[in-house]
Amino acid sequence: MLFKGAASLTGRLVTASRTVSRAGALPQQKRFLSLHEYRSAAILQEYGVPVPGGEAATTPEEAEKVAKELGKEDMVIKAQVLAGGRGKGTFDNGLKGGVKLISSPVEAKIYAEQMLGHKLITKQTGAAGKLCTAVYVVEREFVRREAYLAILLDRTTRGPVIVASSQGGMDIETVAKETPDAIFSTPIDIHTGVTDEIATKVAEALGFSAAATKEAAETVKKLYKVFQEKDATQVEINPLSETIDRRVLAMDAKLGFDDNASFRQPEVWGWRDTTQEDADEIEAAKYGLNFIKLDGNIGCLVNGAGLAMATMDIIKLNGGEPANFLDCGGGATAEAIRQAFGILLREPKVTAIFVNIFGGIVRCDNIAKGLIATTQEMNITVPIVARLQGTNVEEAQRLINNSGLKIFSFTDLDEAAQKVCQLSKVVSLAREIDVNVSFELPL
Repeated sequence: MLFKGAASLTGRLVTASRTVSRAGALPQQKRFLSLHEYRSAAILQEYGVPVPGGEAATTPEEAEKVAKELGKEDMVIKAQVLAGGRGKGTFDNGLKGGVKLISSPVEAKIYAEQMLGHKLITKQTGAAGKLCTAVYVVEREFVRREAYLAILLDRTTRGPVIVASSQGGMDIETVAKETPDAIFSTPIDIHTGVTDEIATKVAEALGFSAAATKEAAETVKKLYKVFQEKDATQVEINPLSETIDRRVLAMDAKLGFDDNASFRQPEVWGWRDTTQEDADEIEAAKYGLNFIKLDGNIGCLVNGAGLAMATMDIIKLNGGEPANFLDCGGGATAEAIRQAFGILLREPKVTAIFVNIFGGIVRCDNIAKGLIATTQEMNITVPIVARLQGTNVEEAQRLINNSGLKIFSFTDLDEAAQKVCQLSKVVSLAREIDVNVSFELPL
């Protein structure tokens, strides 16, 4: 079957840790580990998938040594950051491009000095950029064709799907939008796997010459084996190339893995680079909090992923913008609330906090006690709107109302969402004109 456009491609395939909410596009809890290109290449080599020769380096001297050992006049040095668009990116020191052609060990050392320890800013990283922790020095291969190949998870068929295109080496979303007929996909039955017939069809869709089709088909089968045995959620090769001497090479690789399978893949998880991840998200995970930073200014603390998504939806429907996705799960304890508030308040743009908790496993009155204690301890200055429902909600309301703290307490979700959006706008305006505001609780 063929995908009909970019919307079909991104809407059906789980290629990253993002989902679409009813009120707009919002990141979902991250469930995938991504590896640097050189780590992914090592896994591919383990399964017999051909890749260009080369090694990673973490110092300029190591980069120079790798280039010497390669002994080639045509090489490439690539900044290792977990983001797309590296070649068109810019480093914080002004260096243009995270992928450079080099012809000597000296050049490898010079570029490594300019890349390592600096942040690369691409269209995917935002203005903050991502730290370059290693460089990958490889042989430069001359190719006659570049194709795209990926093995992903398809929500519709609830299983793997292979996506192939003869137009590789570029943004696949652009291909899907401008020339959707150039994208071929086929679902894979997990019981039968990739048969010779399927592998050949995919190889033919890559547009390689007849001389390279057989090797391409074998490469497809090997890549599916990687996907299956390594508990991958994504195996993306862009480009998968045919060289001028008719060899098939994986020129670049992006592999992602399901963290639910981390106990089965200790080596893969040992290659995790936390410098590429948000520090607040890493800290939140230590306390069992599922936290994703967003672009808004209303901090959210919710128990349950579904309720968290609904909370963000209703904030947006009322004209507000959520600053985060935060699911504290069933353990909405006083300690969890304290840690969550600490993470939320590190973001200076937060102008209000919305606490939306359903007290089932944890009683509402205990949640209220934790909320009161945290507010007193942390001397919080932004307004807090708490919507509690469930066990002992009446006692929770009494505790909050008698606390003397400026916590706006509601049981109705619509009213709570309207209030937090209203308060957020007031605080935002006050900050713009540099005045202090005081909020009076309703009688």
